Amino acid sequence: MWLRQGVAEVRLRHTCEQSDGLPGYGWLLHDGLRFGTQEIRDRGLTLRTEFVKRPGGEHGGDWSWQVIAWPESVGDQTSLVSLLFYVATDGQGTLQPHVENTRLVSVTGTSEELGHFNITFHKPTTETGEALGYASYNHLDVRSPGLHRLTDVVKSSLSNRFVYAAPGGRKRRYFAVDTYRALPGEPDQAPQSHLLLHQVTLALPCRVEVTFESGSFADRPGSLVGAVLSEELARHVAAFEQRFDETFSLARKGFTPQQQSFAKAALSNMLGGMGYFHGHSIVQSVHSQHPLPYPEGPLFTAVPSRSFFPRGFLWDEGFHQLLLVRWDPALSREVIAHWLDLMNVEGWIPREQILDDEARAKVPPEFIVQHNEAANPPTLFLVLQQLLREPGQGPAELSYLRRLFPRLRTWYEWYNTTQVGPLPYTFRWRGRDQDTDLFLNPKTLTSGLDDYPRASHPSPAERHLDLRCWMALASGVMAQVAERLGEPAADYRRMQQALSDNALLEEQHWAKQLSMFADYGNHSQAVGLEREKVAVGPGQPHHQLPAPRLVRVVRKPPKLQFVGALGYVSLFPFLLQLLQPDSPRLGSILGDMRSEEKLWSPYGLRSLARTSPLYMKHNTEHDPPYWRGPIWINMNYLAVRALHHYASLEGPYQQQAAALYQELRANLIANLYRQYVASGYLWEQYSDSTGQGRGCYPFTGWSALVVLMMAEEY
Repeated sequence: MWLRQGVAEVRLRHTCEQSDGLPGYGWLLHDGLRFGTQEIRDRGLTLRTEFVKRPGGEHGGDWSWQVIAWPESVGDQTSLVSLLFYVATDGQGTLQPHVENTRLVSVTGTSEELGHFNITFHKPTTETGEALGYASYNHLDVRSPGLHRLTDVVKSSLSNRFVYAAPGGRKRRYFAVDTYRALPGEPDQAPQSHLLLHQVTLALPCRVEVTFESGSFADRPGSLVGAVLSEELARHVAAFEQRFDETFSLARKGFTPQQQSFAKAALSNMLGGMGYFHGHSIVQSVHSQHPLPYPEGPLFTAVPSRSFFPRGFLWDEGFHQLLLVRWDPALSREVIAHWLDLMNVEGWIPREQILDDEARAKVPPEFIVQHNEAANPPTLFLVLQQLLREPGQGPAELSYLRRLFPRLRTWYEWYNTTQVGPLPYTFRWRGRDQDTDLFLNPKTLTSGLDDYPRASHPSPAERHLDLRCWMALASGVMAQVAERLGEPAADYRRMQQALSDNALLEEQHWAKQLSMFADYGNHSQAVGLEREKVAVGPGQPHHQLPAPRLVRVVRKPPKLQFVGALGYVSLFPFLLQLLQPDSPRLGSILGDMRSEEKLWSPYGLRSLARTSPLYMKHNTEHDPPYWRGPIWINMNYLAVRALHHYASLEGPYQQQAAALYQELRANLIANLYRQYVASGYLWEQYSDSTGQGRGCYPFTGWSALVVLMMAEEY
């Protein structure tokens, strides 16, 4: 945590929140294993945090961490900052503080996973490593309700009775941890966490180092501090630069050093955003009356956004791993195994992983309960497809697939039984919004495309094109894995062939009148949102009336028909490369993609055509358009990848696909880089009219796929 002293109010920062509006923060370099360098630009100061890990012993080894802080304006000698380093248990393990005067010098401890360890808070130095003339120290030793309340615990302990008195300087009061006052509403039960906190208050610029040394690391060559830490860090940076260049070849593709730094930051933020979570989901099952906690389990996963979505999302993870599998296939194998270990006996995996109090503290209550009929696109099959292409598939890889296969089979069967459509080889997402009066178009959160327009009146007659295409991909990968393992594969191959059969696909999903692939269902285009009329009782004053709601009116009754919503869903047979290269439907799709009236923008393909009735329309009064026009990078990556595929195949549209590939790839890379330079961030989505970042930031989940577009790795 850190705290700028001398500003009007106490502004303790522990995490970087989107609402803080910081000028920039994120990893600049991170290899996912041994080291990372992060920069946080706060108002008035910049912090650089760097860590190095050194393997050894039986518990993962040592690590060292340093924070370098400097003022925003050069020559600012008046800035005081407090850096607060803490160690906390999470329901297990023991900690023992070692205090000299008011300074917490070190902590010895033990835990099941780490064995015995020692953490040392070294004395601060100047940026270049010389001893610092003066610093003030404070510490805190308390029991707290749990990790999710640490910020509140520290805030409630702060007092400004302390005086900073550097020799020859004016005396100044500052805020520091003092006495812990119980939090309002804090339960009386035994506290979950033992918190030890070391606060150092000092003038900028400065540098502070912390070392963690593992008790089982017997033959360490010396502590990772000072010059040794700097040398190790420099060695890791050089190795990262070389590996990045060998993996992605961006210099050879003509990218400038600045553009290469942007790509390194995108990859590093995804690696640095990986987390290990432990806890249980809360699930509403068809078999129980009330939501129940699922068994506890761990999840090792990347996250869409460290600040806004710091948890695992099933369909996002497939896209994350498409990038990470190029960097470290072993890491991706580990992540996939963790996700598949979360399935229940039926083969269902909760699509959003909210596994502990810390995670639940960041999630609106209505999203916490998971429903066991709710699917999510099985994007992990995209990564498995990539892993199967990797050269050098030895016994270890085969053994991994063998362990994975029973769970893959169960997962695949779950989709094939719970998400089937009304006709053979059709599929339907369950879990659409049921309150049709309040939504312009009931959402389909389970599809991942949230408010993308589907049939206006949800019904069992619906056929969803995107899910059908995901199942074609899944069937093909299942067949490949089964063949590799000598398991029965004929049923998977049959399913893949049926779902890839262009004639059957057209019969079930080609809307002739609309000249596009589409969903099918009980649908009316003639819907709108209007204020409801509130009846006034006799003598009832107007100011006592409830505010009239915005409700849906249906001006023309729905009928079974294709849904006229040209956008990402319509492109799925192309995006997942199911169309034959000589299919006239491919020509039609390429035409729609390049049409500026429809899907093309200078910044990427928009999610919904400008000609669509629901383009950029609010879904409720407070529910702005999400997948109704803005540009999303995961879908644009699939589009660039598909164009690259069709540009390599003989056929009447080969040249058209090749030209579109060059143009779309260039537009996407240029805009993401431009917005990164302007704002300091990658974003969740981008405006189709200005190219500006929209939604959550930093979003170094699937928006980081720009690295693969730059590298032309598909």
